[in-house]
Amino acid sequence: MFTHVQSAAMSAAINSPIERRGNLSLDRTTLIGVANAERQRLGRTIQYAEPETWEQPSACPGWWNRDVMAHLGAQDTAAAQLLNGEPAVELDEYRESIEDAEFTVDGFNAFVVNRRAGLPNREVLTLWGKAADAFLALASGLDDEAWRTKRVAWLSGDIAPRYLVQSRVVEWWVHGEDMRATNGLGPQIQHWPIYLTADLGIRMLPWALGRAGLSFPGRSVRIDLEGAGEGSWHWGLSPGEVPPADKEPDAYISGRAPQFALVAARRIDAQDVLDSGNVAVGGVVEIAAEILRHIRCYP
Repeated sequence: MFTHVQSAAMSAAINSPIERRGNLSLDRTTLIGVANAERQRLGRTIQYAEPETWEQPSACPGWWNRDVMAHLGAQDTAAAQLLNGEPAVELDEYRESIEDAEFTVDGFNAFVVNRRAGLPNREVLTLWGKAADAFLALASGLDDEAWRTKRVAWLSGDIAPRYLVQSRVVEWWVHGEDMRATNGLGPQIQHWPIYLTADLGIRMLPWALGRAGLSFPGRSVRIDLEGAGEGSWHWGLSPGEVPPADKEPDAYISGRAPQFALVAARRIDAQDVLDSGNVAVGGVVEIAAEILRHIRCYP
């Protein structure tokens, strides 16, 4: 569950600057294009999935494949409503239903999935497609000033439109992998969604470590990933800390970007990815190991 302090810490982490190697920063046009491509890719996953697989378990524990799409439909609807300056109806209904209890993202997800349990599969899938299209149209229609300065009151704090778009791409790719892992369609190894998943997990590191009761003031990590999703990051491990350009990182992580992204998505165990050799650690290995144990690309 989240306190106001934790929400503020997450917002600061996601919206803060980051050092990258090469020309890896996405401009607005590219990011919207990547988001549209990922929406279409997930649409093809839906189109080609055998009908019976919607009533089968996904790789997301506790959810069938149809539940994954119910979750995405609810979150994309809320994202579109908020981006359009409207109330997020189901978010408000969930908050009313829990009265004085603490808001949790897991609780909201369960709330929206359960209330769609009686809908036909086709309706669940159609609702997601309409919500995703509406969200992308609204994001594309923002003027330059709104794109730079607007903040959206998202699940665990206010974030800029750029990072709301990024979060939706990450959700579409990760949950697409959840479904493709069990419906026979196989993985989609695509550069930009993998890169954006790793990037979001790295941005959220100070929050994720704090959530686990860990604090590394003044420390930083260098992360170098190769393959689809490749990139390099030098990131401070305490909220608001940006390492100076001449600072030597305290910890190092390197390896294959797809596997690192799935660790950030909590789909691959940190120890498994180290044992396989797909990811390696250096420097202060205890810090690097804690990063892999606790990194996550969602609240």
